Amino acid sequence: MSRTVDYYFAPISPWTYLGHARFAAIAAEAGAQVRVLPVDLGAVFAVSGGLPLAKRPAQRQAYRLVELARFSKALGVPLNLHPKFFPVPGDLAGQLIATVALHDGDPAALRLVGAVGAAVWAQERDISDPATLAELLSECGLPAERLARAGADDAKARFAQNTHAAIEAGVFGAPSYVVDGEIFWGQDRLEFVRATLA
Repeated sequence: MSRTVDYYFAPISPWTYLGHARFAAIAAEAGAQVRVLPVDLGAVFAVSGGLPLAKRPAQRQAYRLVELARFSKALGVPLNLHPKFFPVPGDLAGQLIATVALHDGDPAALRLVGAVGAAVWAQERDISDPATLAELLSECGLPAERLARAGADDAKARFAQNTHAAIEAGVFGAPSYVVDGEIFWGQDRLEFVRATLA
């Protein structure tokens, strides 16, 4: 029987980007179903004790850059430590991914998650700009009309529902992978996800 992984993430998270291709490959290898669930990480932090990057102590901000560089090198995943368009609001991108998941399926949404992450962290593109999101839809072979739907009230509600579900599941950071109620937080826990799905 196929297992299901609830994939909670923030579209603009560098850690989501660094782990995304590996996670997608692990899930495919295991024949697992993935529920693609973009969330408002700020709302998750508000109830879980997390802090936005700008409010973290200087030592933590500095060490984050060290770790991002380490993982980028170790994984062979290109990453600009100081991208031109970071931070920017990620809500519209999250709503778009949720819309694609609903109308085109989770595999299509997974493709878009990868494209959004690469846009920020490797390509110097602004994912808060609807024109960029339209380009990414086209590059992923997805219908252009999804962008208009992403701004509608039902898409905003779906994004909020994902965020509520993450909080209810005990998620406190991104990316988080939840299998049968067990949380695996961070792309550096993906080998545990692989073992659980095996």
